[in-house]
Amino acid sequence: MKIYADDNMPLAREFFAELGDVTLFSGRNVQAAELADADILLVRSVTKVNAALLDANPNLRFVGTATIGTDHLDLAYLQGRGIVHTNAPGCNAQSVVEYVLSCLFILAEQQDKPLTDFTVGVIGVGQIGKRLVAALQALGLTVLQNDPLRAAEADFPHLDLDTLLASADVVSLHVPLVRGGAYPTFHLLDANRLAALPATTALINACRGEVVDNQALLAQARAGVKRPLFMDVWELEPAIEQQLVPYCDIATAHIAGHSVEGKARGTEMLYQAVCQLLDVTPTRTLSQFLPAGAIEKLQISPNFRLLDVQNLCRMLYDVRRDDALFRQHLVTHGFDWLRKTYPPRREFSSVCLQGQVPDYLIRLGFSQK
Repeated sequence: MKIYADDNMPLAREFFAELGDVTLFSGRNVQAAELADADILLVRSVTKVNAALLDANPNLRFVGTATIGTDHLDLAYLQGRGIVHTNAPGCNAQSVVEYVLSCLFILAEQQDKPLTDFTVGVIGVGQIGKRLVAALQALGLTVLQNDPLRAAEADFPHLDLDTLLASADVVSLHVPLVRGGAYPTFHLLDANRLAALPATTALINACRGEVVDNQALLAQARAGVKRPLFMDVWELEPAIEQQLVPYCDIATAHIAGHSVEGKARGTEMLYQAVCQLLDVTPTRTLSQFLPAGAIEKLQISPNFRLLDVQNLCRMLYDVRRDDALFRQHLVTHGFDWLRKTYPPRREFSSVCLQGQVPDYLIRLGFSQK
């Protein structure tokens, strides 16, 4: 069994070595000839899986992407060839939530405004958006939700997109990239919507770069609109529009979901899917491989208040670190280098809270003993 895995996929050898020979490849630069004898192909979002990549391979049985999105997979082609395929829904949802929270903490500081005074519009309320809504509500923020695919649900408070955009202080995007059909998301925020969006409304994009028209955003910024911008994803990655970077409050290299747990959880989910395909009982779990966090336990005193949440969260993750790395190394080392060399970052769950732990900390993702 020949298993090929993106070399940016953590723990690939640890999980898959018992199932076959594991070969690592560069996800962005892989060529069809390199994969000609693969039985199992494991990718991330930087690899376009289509006929050009796979026509030279007659034996491929399975394609798995260790990501939530599937826009980089030609699903019709895979189905036409009878190749089993899967993704890893929810694998890095918590990591993205923690990224967005870190951005919100910065925004609240910049505006000298209590976090609870913000109204946040969440566009796309699936695996990530749903978890983000729960976290924001746990912190007492007002949350508006837009997801036309869930609009028919009796208990889902769907708000049409333009009403949400006119009503929110912050817009956080969490939709897949969809180019056709009833609900396309390509340039969902196009020049017209960006023009209608109040200049004071902050924008957080941690889904796909093409959801926002980057050139329209740049033109707006050059015209003097000082919108708070928090950009993790960009059009044309890795050849992004670098002239947009100086206008961003936070700029990062598509790493919102790159926690240790988030990336490795995707690998584990693909391992389970391959075991099912091969009718093999899984013997390996993520808990076997995760190292202990730098902070394993933390005592919470009765004096802990909601205002202290920011300091607690920042012990685990402060997005300003990644922004600084991005600005320092983008030109000299490149976008993909920033992703490949991303420093380890642990999720809230790596810290076990002890003492009088408020319920909202558990709802944010911290663990409790």
